[in-house]
Amino acid sequence: MTTRGDASLVRRPDASNRATLLELLFDVVFVAALALISMLMTQRTSWESTGETLLMLLAIWWIWSVTSVTTDYYDPEQRPIQVILMVSMLGAVAAAAALPGAADGHALVFASAYVAPHLIRGVVLVLTLHRHRHRAQERAARFMFWFTVSGVFWILGALSSEQARWPLWVVALTIDYVAAGARYPIPVLGRVPLEQYEKATEHLGERYQQFVILALGDIILVPTLKISTSDFSMPRLAGFVSAFVTMLLLWQIYVYRSGNILQITSRHLLARASRLGPYTHAMILLGVVCVAVAFDLVVGQPLGHTPARSVVLMLGGPTLLVLGRALFTYRVSGVVPWRRLAWLPVFGILAPFAGGWPPVLVAIATMLVLGGIVVTDVLAPRLRPAFFRPGRVG
Repeated sequence: MTTRGDASLVRRPDASNRATLLELLFDVVFVAALALISMLMTQRTSWESTGETLLMLLAIWWIWSVTSVTTDYYDPEQRPIQVILMVSMLGAVAAAAALPGAADGHALVFASAYVAPHLIRGVVLVLTLHRHRHRAQERAARFMFWFTVSGVFWILGALSSEQARWPLWVVALTIDYVAAGARYPIPVLGRVPLEQYEKATEHLGERYQQFVILALGDIILVPTLKISTSDFSMPRLAGFVSAFVTMLLLWQIYVYRSGNILQITSRHLLARASRLGPYTHAMILLGVVCVAVAFDLVVGQPLGHTPARSVVLMLGGPTLLVLGRALFTYRVSGVVPWRRLAWLPVFGILAPFAGGWPPVLVAIATMLVLGGIVVTDVLAPRLRPAFFRPGRVG
């Protein structure tokens, strides 16, 4: 289908909320990038290099997040939006390919691959909507303005020395995240109206779910690649099975009562969910990658002492995922999932002792805590029906 360049580019209220096949292909490309990031983190053992890799992860996530918001507001069956998706996919592939050398020789490739999809998206939307002066043109102009500002810092960082590069890239990424939270304010036009966020549909909620579920596969993919080149000793198999069970438990924690979120009809709650989703899901994504990296280390060396970095990844990853999901639940429904949060201090209690344990034991302990959260989710409503509120997100 093609567009006439007018308001038909904006998603119609009666349009299908199903993800298109091109959007699903878009997800697969990004999941491949996540797998590469996870493997890169296993090879870089310093705290500094871990932080740098996580910064690049947040950048790649922002390409996916902003593009998915675009396909929720605009019709993904229209040709200009399909072009935007294809360009974003190319940018993700190029950024992922440049990841291993982003700290030195490939810095400009990485920065350009990040900046280009955002700017091209703005140019395509502004030019397509210009003729009829639809309000969506102003929305696209706001986005493009701020990505141009941050793009200057991305490119300057790529052209600078390594000492100056990372501070400039931190500034650039901060601009991207803060501008979105402030609704992309610019002179004359002001901010994106809240009513445009209220047009978020079930499509966006499904997109988040589809991406997180695909990303969870990274938890078992990375250990699978590791164990395929190692012996199948009992400790290593125990670590591998723990990775598989942990993946399933995190899936259950994420999807529990998520159907309620997809069925939100309140305009105010829709606006809140669409604005908060990119940030809470960034936390969830960071948690998934940390767990995947930790299990790669567990399967690679299941016995001996657990390095501090592995302890932080193993215990901090699930904590980030649970906190991200809980924050989203609270902001959307107003209900604090206390029964989940009550388990998080257990990770803090384990942390001082975990360094002296074998990595496989830390992995099993983490799995048991997550199992406790899932069991509580299932049993609490039955054991305490008076405190259970049907129809709320828990």
